[in-house]
Amino acid sequence: MLKTEGILETSVYVDDMERAHDFYHGVLGLERMLEEGRMGAYDAGDRSVLLIFLRDEAINDMKTPGGVVPGHNSTGPAHFAFRIAADSDGRWKLHLEARKIDIVSEVDWGARGKSLYFNDPDGNVVELATPRLWPNEG
Repeated sequence: MLKTEGILETSVYVDDMERAHDFYHGVLGLERMLEEGRMGAYDAGDRSVLLIFLRDEAINDMKTPGGVVPGHNSTGPAHFAFRIAADSDGRWKLHLEARKIDIVSEVDWGARGKSLYFNDPDGNVVELATPRLWPNEG
């Protein structure tokens, strides 16, 4: 049986690309690898990419020299999680608070780790999770 090797990209849709850059680069420290008007691509660590699309701008198919990328879009808040080091949740909490980012929720999963939840400027729910949240993390 064929199996996937992980999630390569996760997408989030925003209303203001510069505001999103200020948040994802300025607050979370992600490096922008591509900026292309309707989208930006950020290095999310460990061979993972966060794609940020300008809402309603990627809804149409996009022709490229190599083929067509099907259109996509989303409305309402999305959710995704970044993996953080096991002992860094306290430092992340202080970092977010220093930048006036309201922590919406903190969850202690017991032996499975901890999660911090907060919103990006477009209302998307961002999670920072320590290792072992899921059994396939090893």
